[in-house]
Amino acid sequence: MTNSPVDLAELNAWSRNTLGEHLGIELTEVGDRYLVGRMPVDHRTHQPMGLLHGGASVALAETLGSIGAVLQVDRTQKACVGLEINANHIKGVRDGYVIGRATAVHVGRTTQVWEIRITHEETGALVCISRITMAVIDLPKK
Repeated sequence: MTNSPVDLAELNAWSRNTLGEHLGIELTEVGDRYLVGRMPVDHRTHQPMGLLHGGASVALAETLGSIGAVLQVDRTQKACVGLEINANHIKGVRDGYVIGRATAVHVGRTTQVWEIRITHEETGALVCISRITMAVIDLPKK
């Protein structure tokens, strides 16, 4: 990541009072152009049939891709905002945790593309694969 060393506790604190906190998303690992997090599969993330809601998977993917993207820029000058996200839901999950790993595909001056693979923590089965395109924008001048 381009900024100074990143503290996971600080990154997790960014989610206070957000959708990520409500869904129980927790960042677990950060490295050079990748970020890992996990999310529970429970009443907060289920759809009516008792399976992981596809929207919850997309929320995990967007959370990881967005945080990964912002860690690539000078946060005093730039911000990253989502342009497009897609997801293919591969396998249903009823309980446990899912693990998302966001990996940079392209880190450019004005755009970034991240791939997010979501797997079941226990079995390792691929649950969802997603791709997000981020715009890198200038922060407003103060």
